[in-house]
Amino acid sequence: MVTALFYLLAGLAIACAISCVYHKNPLYSAVSLIGVFLSLACIYLTLSAPFIAVTQILVYAGAIMVLVIFVIMLLNLDEDKPLNSLTYLYGVGGGLGLLLIAQAIFVFYAVNTAGQESVDSTAAGKTLSIGLAMYTQYLLPVEIVGILLLMAIVGAMIMSRRIREPNQRKAEKAVE
Repeated sequence: MVTALFYLLAGLAIACAISCVYHKNPLYSAVSLIGVFLSLACIYLTLSAPFIAVTQILVYAGAIMVLVIFVIMLLNLDEDKPLNSLTYLYGVGGGLGLLLIAQAIFVFYAVNTAGQESVDSTAAGKTLSIGLAMYTQYLLPVEIVGILLLMAIVGAMIMSRRIREPNQRKAEKAVE
């Protein structure tokens, strides 16, 4: 059962990746890439790695893809082509909705029929083992990464102010 589910999700990931490369419209490609990320998260769930699956959804399918779609919308690449050819997506959305309902029923059934297992803190991919390792053995690297991310955010803010100020001066001169 798990092997069949793995192959189904792997096929879905490959189909979404092909769709990502196939589409000329970058917005369609970004939506297909979200499909790849969600399929990979489901594969991580089948491999008993729930923390990695949730991280995949939050970081890649959430934050990174919001950034990518925001940049695509900001660039406004296909201004003269309206996006009205999405009628085929109603069937795809309905099918994916039914698949989501089936998955929710399966998860509900699996949780109710599974016995209470003891938490094994040495299991790879489990949230408890990752949290223990991250905040005991690897605390210094986690803190260093946090400081580097903070430096990157501050640097991006400083660079955006420097780029924006000359453009504002040009706009003010053009108004005068």
